[in-house]
Amino acid sequence: MSSTTLSATSPETSTKPVTGASSQPEHPKTSSSLVGQKSTSASSHPQTTTECSAPVPNWEEIENKIRKNIRCSWRDILKLCQEKDVSKIGEIPVSDFLAIAEKFHLDLSKEEINQITTKYDIKKNGKFAYYDFFQSCILLLKPQKSTLLQRVIIPKPQKPMSPGPQSMLFYSTMLRIQPQILHCWRPLKRTFKSYDESRTGLLNVADFRQILHEYKINLSEEELFNILEYYDKTLSSKISYNDFLRAFLQ
Repeated sequence: MSSTTLSATSPETSTKPVTGASSQPEHPKTSSSLVGQKSTSASSHPQTTTECSAPVPNWEEIENKIRKNIRCSWRDILKLCQEKDVSKIGEIPVSDFLAIAEKFHLDLSKEEINQITTKYDIKKNGKFAYYDFFQSCILLLKPQKSTLLQRVIIPKPQKPMSPGPQSMLFYSTMLRIQPQILHCWRPLKRTFKSYDESRTGLLNVADFRQILHEYKINLSEEELFNILEYYDKTLSSKISYNDFLRAFLQ
């Protein structure tokens, strides 16, 4: 009686195999098999190659080379550029500049010509900004590396100058008076210093203009205004004569 009750209440156990199960015993995955899977998945992704960036042009080296080549002919080059610039906007077609460069034998490689015309195609319109070109190659209006001798001749200001706007008339004026400045810059500098009693490196506008006039360097009212607009951005009525002279000395 009791044995019958026990057999009725005990759970039934099935002896049938599970459908779809493998008859072979399942083995755990080893580390070698996992490595194989990783290498397979990694190899399935395409490998990308890193593109080499184009070399950065050495503008300073190219412009130094040009500066040496046009030392005696830059005025004629500027005159031709101005003749080609019918609209008087400070730009000429790149093709015109290439013809001028060939005429004056600038001795530049094809790559150097390409780099310099690309740099001075400022508006990306196929035009060559020749005033900006002459600013870099003839006038030293941008900070330059200087030798010890140059620093002694024209000391750098303790406070860097914050230049004002650079108009076409400013460029043309500076280029026009450049030969006169180079001819007499040493006595001109001494005269500037003699007027600078407090040794600040600054002169008032009236003294600055009077000294230039003494050396036969005459400026129109408009030319003087454009120079002052560049060198006296804060309208202090003072001009740094060292900054002014430094633009002409190479």
